Parts: sequence; C-alpha cells; structure tokens
Amino acid sequence: MTVFLDFERSIAELEEKIEELRHLDSGGKVNIVAEITTLQKKADKLLTQAYSNLTPWQKVKVARHPERPQFFNYLDLFEEFTPLAGDRCFGEDQAIVGGLARFRSKPVVVIGQQKGQDTEERIRHNFGMARPEGYRKARRLMALADQFHLPLITFIDTNGAWPGIDAEERGQAEAIARSTEACLKVQVPLISIVIGEGGSGGAMALGAANTVMMMEHAIYSVISPEGCASILWRSAEKAPEAAEAQRITAQDLYKLGVIDKIIAEPIGGAHRHPEVAIRSAGDAIDQALISLSAHEGRKLVQMRRDKFLKMGKKGL
Repeated sequence: MTVFLDFERSIAELEEKIEELRHLDSGGKVNIVAEITTLQKKADKLLTQAYSNLTPWQKVKVARHPERPQFFNYLDLFEEFTPLAGDRCFGEDQAIVGGLARFRSKPVVVIGQQKGQDTEERIRHNFGMARPEGYRKARRLMALADQFHLPLITFIDTNGAWPGIDAEERGQAEAIARSTEACLKVQVPLISIVIGEGGSGGAMALGAANTVMMMEHAIYSVISPEGCASILWRSAEKAPEAAEAQRITAQDLYKLGVIDKIIAEPIGGAHRHPEVAIRSAGDAIDQALISLSAHEGRKLVQMRRDKFLKMGKKGL
C-alpha cells in the first residue's frame, strides 16, 4: 500500500475511492469501469500538478519517502555483484556497501549508501550514516578500481555521516577527508548519483566525481534543513524556510553548476514506479561512461579537479 505524503491528501482520497470501487459489486446498476476511469484521470491530473510545483520542503519529504528506491534496488542495474567488506583497519561498516560488478557487460566497482527499508535493516545499516570504517572501506575500493582500471560508480543516499562519539574517536573527519581525496585522485571514470538525500561531508566523501547526477526529486546540502533552521532560527519548525534558502533541489543545483545532470523520475516520484526510475538512472550512467571513457587517466583527474575548483571561484 502506497504511503502518501501530507501534500498528497486529496490524491490519497481519490485513490482510496478508486480502490473501493474496484472491489464493489454494483449488480449492473452503476457503470463502475467508467466511474473508475473518470476518478483515475482526476487523480493523475492532481498528481501531475502536485509534482510539477513541489516546494523545496516538499522535495525533502519526497527524497525521504520510505518507499523510495535505495541503493540495493539500484543494484538491479548490475550483474555479478560481489560485495567486498572491511576497511582492513578496524572492521566492517554496513552503511556503505560496495564491491565488484558488471554494468551492461562492463566490469566496474560500485559503492553506495544503504539506509534500510524496514526497522531491522535500518538498524543494521545505521540508517545510511557511515562510521569511519565505512569511508575507509570506500577508499580501499576506490584504490582497487584505480589499480585494475575499472570505472567507479557511487550512489549517494545519506543524511550525513554518523555523529556518534565512537565515530569521532576513530577519526571520522579524517576518514571523510581521505575518501574525498581518493575520489579526486583516481585515474578512472568516476560517476556519482544522488538518489535520495545527499547530506554534508558524508555525501561528498563519495561525490567528488567527474560526473555528478541527481534524481529529479533528490536533495543535496551541506546540512539538513532542520539542522540549518536550528542554528539560524533556534527552531526546527523553520525547516521549510531553510530548505528554500539552501538551494538543495536538483533544479537549483543544476543552475548553480554543482551537478551535471538531472535524471527524470516518473510522475509522482521514484517510489511510485521504481523500475522506471532505476532504468533511467542506468541509461544516464551508460551515457556518462561512454563520454568519460574517451579520456585517459591523468586527463580525468585534471577534469575532476578543475570542475570543483571552478565552483569555488564563482562569485569571487
């Protein structure tokens, strides 16, 4: 059963009515098929209108939708995925998962952040918030990709790195910085896709790529809207205003030159038709790989560094 967001209330009411009619036996007195068709057209129109005019705060809610496809769903794009665990320093972190795979017959290294889709899985993956060993594992896999000249594909979906005392004791900031550094140094094509939330350094550690893409209703920010509101207004209730000011949507970030491409989602968001959204992401990855494969390693590194240095110079 679809989980509806607060701004979808009128759509939810119509779809509930449609579902009731589908299970109703009118004895031929009412043309149920015609009634369902009329209501469905109305619901589709409302859905299109709602998702054509989403506010930044509404986009935050869509990006966090519990039924939104996560990294494990996007692994359907790959064949022969072989996960590789551990950072070879401390232990295994399951918020970041990665390994060897084939993408449309091409060998690649794929890394992603998994939040979890039920309570047990969320606890196991720590809600997608990695500890230092997760970023050290990512760095190890990036080195592996570099050594064997394999394209690197990363999927970003986290509200930030784990802020716990245990993570700080084991060098969280250093681990994030080293992972970001590894992104900038690998001499292979590096493609990153923000599929849900791209939060702070926890996202950037996997996102300093040649090509950075976002799903249409994903968000990418230095801090969550709630965190920003708590700092600026001393109240998380100001989160909608913070989301507006932060420019966290794919559309804003594309205009600002922070990302390179927006991947279209089905009407109503990726959670309504995940297979369509995932297929669109696969096509975008394929196009990016073809483009980047034309460049040799040192050129890829220079292009990547120039890309991010250019962002820092804007407005100076």
